[in-house]
Amino acid sequence: MSDDVLSQAEVESLLSAMESGSGKSPAAAARRASMRTREKVTTYDFKRPERVGKEQMRALQTLHEGFGRNFGAALSALLRGIIEVKLTSVDQLTYSEFVFSLENPTCFNLLQADPLEGNLILDINPSILYPIIDRLLGGGHEASPLARRPLTEIELRLVSRITRLFLEELRKAWENIIDLSLSVVRVESNPQLVQIVPPNEVVVLISFELALGDVRGMINLCIPYNAIERVSSKLTSNSWVSYGQREPTDRSVEQISSSISHSLVQMVVDLAETRITTRDLIELKVNDIITTQKDIRAPLVATVQGVPKFQVSAGAIKGHKAIRVREAIAPEEIPPEED
Repeated sequence: MSDDVLSQAEVESLLSAMESGSGKSPAAAARRASMRTREKVTTYDFKRPERVGKEQMRALQTLHEGFGRNFGAALSALLRGIIEVKLTSVDQLTYSEFVFSLENPTCFNLLQADPLEGNLILDINPSILYPIIDRLLGGGHEASPLARRPLTEIELRLVSRITRLFLEELRKAWENIIDLSLSVVRVESNPQLVQIVPPNEVVVLISFELALGDVRGMINLCIPYNAIERVSSKLTSNSWVSYGQREPTDRSVEQISSSISHSLVQMVVDLAETRITTRDLIELKVNDIITTQKDIRAPLVATVQGVPKFQVSAGAIKGHKAIRVREAIAPEEIPPEED
């Protein structure tokens, strides 16, 4: 250890070198130290560490805003009534803060989201859950007294329809980032009985407000940071948003065709067009004939909802007027109008 200690002569030599100009003066050294102390210092709170970047948080917010609109539409179809779903916040906090902010009892769903690590949490507040269950059981629009009890077996079966709908829309929202296989592992009424990560572990809390008539309540999606850590690089504003039009799949074409196959549409066939004077129009009588420039053998154009679709021929079947479809046409192939 004696070799590491400077002697008095060595110390005096160093001090004299600084004063003589071969080194920097003590005043200059003091100024440099002062400048270093004025550098930007960021306060770090160990109780509430922020591990998800601002860009990733903005991407999560944009992603789940679209999810909220789609889930609201799907839930409205399920309940046969209008229900609004609005994203209220996307925050970082510790798992213990999230758990202690929830009501007890509540509907606390433990989710498996393969291939993400760990589990996710879906919490449905009883203030909105029981009115939804009441609507599923045929209840009216009036609000019923809020029950402060765990869910029964029948109610759990009904709630599973809501969670399945939520998970399906969540899978669609995340499909541009990662293909998720979502399922409910178990449902608890006491949130403090479920410990998916250590109490001080960072989680992302995504909160939605549901409005069913005059009744409002919250749905919370809790995503631990370690679950999305390996896909955080994909959570950027430009990497997952797809603005281009995707090619239709066979399944989407089949679904749309099935939905509109029984819809009523208007079909119109123009026999001919001509111009006459107002005097001739006023003097028209029964059995008068209006001549046109259109050849009787020329095809007619049949429009469907105002869009030209077919070339047809006019005729009659069993005393009824009819048309025979000759071929399909594209809009740019419409014959020019004749005077």
